[in-house]
Amino acid sequence: MIIIFATNNQHKLQELKSLLKKEFQLLSLNDLGCYEDVPENQTTLEGNAAEKAFFIHRKYHYPCFADDTGLEIEALGGKPGVYSARYAGSERDSEANIKKVLKELDGKTNRKARFRTVISFVNSKGIEIQFEGIVNGEILTHKQGSSGFGYDPIFKPDGYNCSFAEMLLEEKNKISHRGEAVRKLVDYIGKL
Repeated sequence: MIIIFATNNQHKLQELKSLLKKEFQLLSLNDLGCYEDVPENQTTLEGNAAEKAFFIHRKYHYPCFADDTGLEIEALGGKPGVYSARYAGSERDSEANIKKVLKELDGKTNRKARFRTVISFVNSKGIEIQFEGIVNGEILTHKQGSSGFGYDPIFKPDGYNCSFAEMLLEEKNKISHRGEAVRKLVDYIGKL
């Protein structure tokens, strides 16, 4: 079964391919030769995921899914949230985003945070269903580890003594927000 993952992010693609069973052929936008900007103009994770999935489904007519993920920090009122990828400016700059978060949390004792992923799956008939994954944790005071991407070096999941960036991919996938949402997606697809 061919399914399009509406992303060109190789880190996300690698994570997802490691979670999906072999009966699914996962294609990225690169695989389709799609290099145009996929719209992401909504003010919620749910809205962005749906907008991206429907855009690609209308263009290629395959089952498609898109995700949007946000880091929600309690002491910052849920920020950066839907704006996580571009929190420090208009460009996607993980280092700048991390620096901004750490500066805003400087001196704060409440460092509770969660990663939340929403996946929008649009089937071949154009019907959408959404799946959510959440992992709770806290923001570290400095970067730890070199694996992963985005905010992984400063996020420590509850029950662990290391950041996401210090975990093996397989270990992270077992507990991550994206892993949880993808498992729900895979369970759903498996019942079709």
